[in-house]
Amino acid sequence: MFKGHPKGLYVAFFTNMGERFGYYTMLAIFVLYLQSKFGWTTTHAGQVYGMFLFGIYFLPLLGGYIADSFLGYGKTVLLGIIVMFAGYTLLAVPGTGPMFIFLALAVIALGTGFFKGNLQALVGNMYDDPKYGKLRDSAFNIFYMGINIGAFFAPSAAEGIRNWLLKINGLAYNKAIPDLAHKFLAGTLQNTQQLDAFARSQMGTHFTNLTDFSNHYIDCLGRAYNAGFGIAAASMIISLIIFLAFRKYYKSADVTHKQLKSDSHNHIVELTKKQVNDRLVALGLVFFVVIFFWMAFHQNGFTLTIFARDYTVASVSYGTGILFNITTLLPILILIVGVVLIAGKNNSAKTRITGLVLTAGSIIVEYFTLKQLTPEGNPISPEIFQQFNPIFIVFLTPIIVGLFAYLRKKGIEPSSPKKIGIGMLITSVGFLIMIIASQGLESPSELAAQGGVSDTLRSPYWLIGTYFTLTIAELFLSPIGISFVSKVAPPQYKGLAQGGWFGATAIGNILAGFIGPFWDKWELWQFFLLLVVLTLMSAVIMFSILKRLERATNS
Repeated sequence: MFKGHPKGLYVAFFTNMGERFGYYTMLAIFVLYLQSKFGWTTTHAGQVYGMFLFGIYFLPLLGGYIADSFLGYGKTVLLGIIVMFAGYTLLAVPGTGPMFIFLALAVIALGTGFFKGNLQALVGNMYDDPKYGKLRDSAFNIFYMGINIGAFFAPSAAEGIRNWLLKINGLAYNKAIPDLAHKFLAGTLQNTQQLDAFARSQMGTHFTNLTDFSNHYIDCLGRAYNAGFGIAAASMIISLIIFLAFRKYYKSADVTHKQLKSDSHNHIVELTKKQVNDRLVALGLVFFVVIFFWMAFHQNGFTLTIFARDYTVASVSYGTGILFNITTLLPILILIVGVVLIAGKNNSAKTRITGLVLTAGSIIVEYFTLKQLTPEGNPISPEIFQQFNPIFIVFLTPIIVGLFAYLRKKGIEPSSPKKIGIGMLITSVGFLIMIIASQGLESPSELAAQGGVSDTLRSPYWLIGTYFTLTIAELFLSPIGISFVSKVAPPQYKGLAQGGWFGATAIGNILAGFIGPFWDKWELWQFFLLLVVLTLMSAVIMFSILKRLERATNS
């Protein structure tokens, strides 16, 4: 899987990993921050969430145009990192109001627009070399792993800094307090008994009155989330250092079609007008279909996080608690890697020794870290569920790549468009799990009227199962789609085409937030059924245009 790739791929891998760590640290707590700081409804927070994600994924169109026409890929990526750092720094400033936050979000979105598509265009350029061409799909799977390694650590970083700062202020995180506190301060909390119990439990002898406690808790929790955004800013510095320090490894790929044409020594084969049009139409059709995938998938930071907060148990058993604590989970993941290195059929003696060291070390570390869990119960936070998707990405990627390689040898590997269609079908299965999990639960509107968390709580394994299924769908769709764009895009539009992929993602993301009103008005199962129906319909569309897309791929 990792053999034969240019070194520039790994520079892009680690640059992207640092940037995605910052982004997902921010995204893990974003909706929770808006609701806890301002007391916003799901609908209001969802609109801001959707608009922000729209900007994140729409502005790569602008970034692609600037790179293709003026700055080139490398300089535009560099500019993006600097602008993102400024945006996260603004978001980390405590005590600010909504307008300041909107400004920070706009700066982050602009920087991401410069960064995302153009880094992918750089990777695609590396594989225009015939020597590496057959490794293109594999390269984007590896590149995608970098995204998700960064995303894996992000929720734990956000949770850790939040809990630490709350502890310094003599508080502990309780997902029910912010909503109760805002309602009390607004004068709409009819029964203060639960909030009073929480306040006395948190403050002990320091408790004075509910007004002071509510203001104090909201302020401290907001500042704790601000610190999480500060971590995101710091991660941009790491990406900047990597991208600058190892430029020599991707320098040869940092060239646009316009720059190649300006050099008379380069012989460039131009596509015919019909070929360009066919490819652009094919890209447009794929972009349309993936809108519905991202609309569904990006419920992870929105309604699935709210489901985790309001409908999922807040404390788990000793065994399950291992999965929700980074210090107990990470040694197990390293143990798995070690065992794979030992058992690999073609691995060298050096590789097996490395595996043995990792295995032994992880067992020792796990022995000591397990002591922090208790048989009585271990609390879990809603944002921590977002770590499962990147974990699954990292460990399922070699399996999926291996499956594709096996099918390729047999001569039956699905085409890239067909893989995307299969991914849409698997997505619908993921939300079918949520329909089952929702049976017998109160609707969000009923829950809001009760003013609390559901009395009937689900096992975390329902959400884990959904994330597992959506991850398989993502591996069939997202890295394959990016690879498809890099191969099909006309040379003069490479940056813009990658921006188009993110533009489609942007529309999906804004829909992810703007279907929030359905969450507030419908039964839970009805909301998830909507996602099942839309993803099934998009799969049907994808398979109906399959031959046209496959012709464009080979033209």
